Amino acid sequence: MNNTHQEVPIHKIGCIQPHGILLVLEASELMIIQVSQNTETHLGISPEELLGKKLDRIISSNQIEQIKPYLEEKEFPGMDCLEVIVTNHKNEKLFYIGHIHRYEQTLLLELEKDTNQEEVSLIDFYRSSEFSVSQINNDLTFDQLCQIFAQEIRKISGFDRVMLYEFDYDWHGKVIAESKIEDIDSYLGLHFPAGDIPPLSRHLFSLQPLRFIPDVNYRPVGFFPETNPITQEALDLSFSILRGVSPIHIEYLQNMGVGASMTISLVKDNQLWGLIACHHKTPKFASRGLRMACKLLAKILLLELANIRRTHNYQYQVQIQNKEKDLIQIISNKQNLFENLRQYKRQFLDLFEAEGLGIYLGDHYDTLGRCPRKQQVIELIEWIQNNYHQPIFYTNQLPKIYKKSEAYKTIASGVLVMSLSNNPWQYILWFRQEQKHMVNWAGSPNQLVYLDKNQKLHPRHSFKQWQEIVDGKSLPWQTIEIETAFGLRKSMLEIGFQEMNQLNQLNYELQQKNQDLDAFAYIASHDLKEPLRGIYNYANFLLEDYGDRLDKDGVYQLETLVRLSKKMANLLDSLLEYSRLGRANFSYEEVNLNEVIEQVLDMIKGRWEENSVTLNIPRPLPIIKADGARLYDLYINLLSNSIKYNDKEDKIIEIGYLNETEMLSKFSHHQLHQLNDPPFIFYVRDNGIGISSEHQRKIFQIFKRLHPPEKYGGGTGIGLTIVQKIIERHGGKIWLDSIVDTGTTFYFTLT
Repeated sequence: MNNTHQEVPIHKIGCIQPHGILLVLEASELMIIQVSQNTETHLGISPEELLGKKLDRIISSNQIEQIKPYLEEKEFPGMDCLEVIVTNHKNEKLFYIGHIHRYEQTLLLELEKDTNQEEVSLIDFYRSSEFSVSQINNDLTFDQLCQIFAQEIRKISGFDRVMLYEFDYDWHGKVIAESKIEDIDSYLGLHFPAGDIPPLSRHLFSLQPLRFIPDVNYRPVGFFPETNPITQEALDLSFSILRGVSPIHIEYLQNMGVGASMTISLVKDNQLWGLIACHHKTPKFASRGLRMACKLLAKILLLELANIRRTHNYQYQVQIQNKEKDLIQIISNKQNLFENLRQYKRQFLDLFEAEGLGIYLGDHYDTLGRCPRKQQVIELIEWIQNNYHQPIFYTNQLPKIYKKSEAYKTIASGVLVMSLSNNPWQYILWFRQEQKHMVNWAGSPNQLVYLDKNQKLHPRHSFKQWQEIVDGKSLPWQTIEIETAFGLRKSMLEIGFQEMNQLNQLNYELQQKNQDLDAFAYIASHDLKEPLRGIYNYANFLLEDYGDRLDKDGVYQLETLVRLSKKMANLLDSLLEYSRLGRANFSYEEVNLNEVIEQVLDMIKGRWEENSVTLNIPRPLPIIKADGARLYDLYINLLSNSIKYNDKEDKIIEIGYLNETEMLSKFSHHQLHQLNDPPFIFYVRDNGIGISSEHQRKIFQIFKRLHPPEKYGGGTGIGLTIVQKIIERHGGKIWLDSIVDTGTTFYFTLT
């Protein structure tokens, strides 16, 4: 069966322990509306007789008036160790110690009989605490300090065994100090599974810092009535000091051979850090004064533990902070933040105690030290993006939460990932290697509870040492490292913001210059067409009227003039079209691409038939929102090139698109994200001459030709530049996949 059990609502267990009584009061009138059923044992007054009475039935009005001002506070925190004189059925004065707290519209008053049994006098406590504090010095290790306090608390309390129990990141506990009598088991150094103290129990320990069970074989005391009359639910005992004990926990203590227990919470920065567990082989009553003395010692311990850890961590903190300061100074004085990341990889790696550093920027992956492969890092980043939404992600047991990392856990069981911006593909990753180690458990962590033949749940019987080799974990990331990572990221974003402002200014200036250049190109191409048309016409007139009078060289020169002027006119037409693309407003509407292709084919029908081209359109093209006229120009250019640059006898061209499923099978999530997650990817494929890899980036450059002007029918060298401009104006991207002598596929998006 499962190792963990379904946690019962122990804060609503419906009973208390019998060494005190509990009264539930209506807050405004202090009327008793619910009461524990042992009032007759303590006071000689039955629960039925107390119900509906005001509190002054058993406590004097003078005492009530003294505590009323506190009860009227909006943020009433509760009051402890109230000295209360209670009147019993014989009008005798009994001395009790009270604890009162608010829950919703009610007040819960708990009363314990005041006794001097094993009471610690102020002088005794002062002597003991002074001795404990006097042993504290800067030379003590963390473990030595814990051991001193375990001994002192056992000396004050008289319990048979006192253990200091520290939680780790997974809420497993380890006994880090212990003081005990000889004939009781030792648990020093042993680990206890997180399931021994479930989340609700840990939460209650953080709310009520002291839990006392004087007799594990106690008889539970219920309430009259059973449910709270105001909430109509079981009474919430989260802050109660008398709260009853879960039967499973009772059996757990019995299996340990414990007759009484006292547990004191160690809460650091509002989070449960550890526990002081006091055990006695037989029932043992510890007075409230003794418990408060131990509670105070626990607070002193917690302060000293925090201090000693700060002292021991100070050197590393100073070291890491100085490294961060130097690193920020270096990269802030340089141009181009991302280039600095690559240049100063060693400094970034040395910032934390890590064995590997990965810098992932766009599609570039630079590493230093021992790191996973690029594809593994891409998959890790995708997983983080899908499951976590914080700028810093860290863990020291990656294989536990991300199964794919099992393949590289020896080098990256621990990882700290910092996103560099809102761009989801700019990251710095620190990797920590696996640290295999032996863990000694107090009993098997694989069988915490079991069901008997009657389907009743029981805790484990044995707490005998059980060993386990733990793998898939690295050294944990320290708080100072996480804080430094956040600080470093903030500084780098500020540096990047400054660079972005400079880049925006340069982009603005470039945009202005581009606009001026577009205007110049438009004016130049427009104004040059008129004189060029005149040159072309007059050259033709001369050939027609005087061709028979000229010699062979003269005719050739005139024909060359006609040919060059015509070519110049075509070039100016292309330049004019290109300049218009940058200036014109696009009209976006529903466009049926099948109709666009039909118009294009009708336009180039002559070339189509002349070159014996076979056209494949595997399926109807989609309807999209775009500028139909510009898409016509786009396909004209792509199809014309596919025909022109093809020396095969059987020319084949395919026009199609990829849907979402097909895109995911062909491209990675990262690649699609860089394309702004388009709804479709379109393509034009041919079996032509192909383009070598070294020329594939150049073909979109204006006036760039890969062949001599006379080869493949010539051309202006601007057609693909126009195609790219049309696609960019549609918010898309274009790229190609080509093999020389095999063919070319142009892919593009229109978002």
